[in-house]
Amino acid sequence: MKVEDIARVLDAPIVCGEDQMQYAIEVAFASDLMSDVLTLKHDHVLLITGLANTQTIRTAEMSDIKCIVFARNKKATPEMIQMAKENEIMIIECRYSVFKTCGLLYQEGVKPVY
Repeated sequence: MKVEDIARVLDAPIVCGEDQMQYAIEVAFASDLMSDVLTLKHDHVLLITGLANTQTIRTAEMSDIKCIVFARNKKATPEMIQMAKENEIMIIECRYSVFKTCGLLYQEGVKPVY
């Protein structure tokens, strides 16, 4: 599923990386524990989290994750957006809970990491 389709399904704005909306996501992973994210060995991962801070951006960078959905109506700060731009990471801000976000995407065919 492409990032633009994810944003449409979630009725959520892409606040960083609008120029990369054609990027294809193969699997999704939901976690607020960045140590769990660091264990992932997949490509084209969508990270769904309610942890909105610079550590999330750094973790995505280290894990080669190119798209993050901030659930629970969390907002990216200007510092987070700047870091994401520097690392070509897309950010989507979603008003839904992590559970609902995952369910909507799963219903549309996004596969889990495991």
